[in-house]
Amino acid sequence: MSDLTVHVVDGTYELFRQHFARPSRVNAGGLEVGGARGVLRSMLTMLEDGATHMGVATDHVVESFRNEMYDGYKSGEGLDPEIGNQFGPLEDGLRGLGIATYPMVEYEADDGMASLAAVAAADERVSKVLLCTADKDLAQCVVAGRVLQFNRRENKILDVADIEEKYGVKPESIPDWLGLVGDSADGFPGLKGWGAKSAAAVLQRYGHIDKIPLAAGQWDITVRGGAKLAKTLAENLDDAFLFRRLATLETEAPTASSIEELRWTGPSDTIEQIAEFFDAEDLVTRSRKLAEARK
Repeated sequence: MSDLTVHVVDGTYELFRQHFARPSRVNAGGLEVGGARGVLRSMLTMLEDGATHMGVATDHVVESFRNEMYDGYKSGEGLDPEIGNQFGPLEDGLRGLGIATYPMVEYEADDGMASLAAVAAADERVSKVLLCTADKDLAQCVVAGRVLQFNRRENKILDVADIEEKYGVKPESIPDWLGLVGDSADGFPGLKGWGAKSAAAVLQRYGHIDKIPLAAGQWDITVRGGAKLAKTLAENLDDAFLFRRLATLETEAPTASSIEELRWTGPSDTIEQIAEFFDAEDLVTRSRKLAEARK
């Protein structure tokens, strides 16, 4: 096995992060582009720092197949147009830089990342996959020593033990944990009374929702309010399964079929137009200089 590292980036998370971290920037056409421009420069910095294989997944639209499964699931309602209108330009900009870009329509960016990670991890040439996001959903994809979560803002890399320390459960139990606790960011509530600590304690013992006995008297662990929690689970089991399904990432989203598609070889022919759109001439000079250095 080589020491090849694949970087899988959450373009949606990066856009929100950059939009709120940087001052407003309006281009010559009167469009807000500050967040997207920040992402492009940040991705270029990653390449300059040594990244060789990179894929970025974005939410081209907010809605996904999950909205058909649950009415309360997150939608584009209330999304600030200043952010929403930057997704298309961001995707064009990433392609202009020559970065493999996967805009999700029926799926979500998280599914795209999970799919890219699965492709990369299945390749014996890859020694490590870094999931570049702080999103807790991606914790379920972590595989000991091989697929790691990288919080770039805090410069922290999370392996299996770190996921367990942070959430109280193993990566494979993250969807179950979210199913019980809920996820306000994604719009599903979990089960009443099931908090992060109680869910973690029960799942540490039983692993998955369908393995939890539905009567507290059958539990071989002691959890505060266990009888009430068991009763709630028994009465709302279908909801728990639904919420777990919503939290489970798909690995069949349309992304790359091989890590060769993720290899960065330089900017595309559109880089000059992209730089003009974003009023960022440095995108041209930096990307071309790096491509020349890697020849």
